[in-house]
Amino acid sequence: MSKEIENLKNENNKYINEIESLKIGNSYYLNEIEVLNVSSKLSNDFKEENGKLKIEIDALKKTFSKFSNSSDKLDNLLGLQRCVFDKAGLRYEEMNNVKHFNNFFVKKIEPKITCNYCGRIGHISTSCFLRKNFGKNKKVWVPKGTTFTNPQGPKFIWVPKV
Repeated sequence: MSKEIENLKNENNKYINEIESLKIGNSYYLNEIEVLNVSSKLSNDFKEENGKLKIEIDALKKTFSKFSNSSDKLDNLLGLQRCVFDKAGLRYEEMNNVKHFNNFFVKKIEPKITCNYCGRIGHISTSCFLRKNFGKNKKVWVPKGTTFTNPQGPKFIWVPKV
């Protein structure tokens, strides 16, 4: 009887170990199932977002096509304008060489920015090197004609080239 009890205890321990290993395997598979559920939920969310974005893209394509069509129509209208010298309909004969204007709009030429201190093009007077260095001298406005610009004369004499 004791041998039988001993065999049953060993068998019981073996089953307990098997149950523990199955529990570990079960928890692993439960984690895998949870990960798959989360990924399927994310994929469904992405599918919904993809559908919404496709609808938005279609709407934007429609508005863009309207814009491009209207710009083509505007160019066509500008090209079909009558020439100034075309006086057809005012009892004049129609002119044979009617000019169609391609474009009435001309780009505006922006004036170039020049510095008030050094005269260079492309930088403003607040960042001018000369202004920073010579800005330390005090400048005073004087009425015109009261000062001589060059009281001493030239520093050297100019002679014709031989």
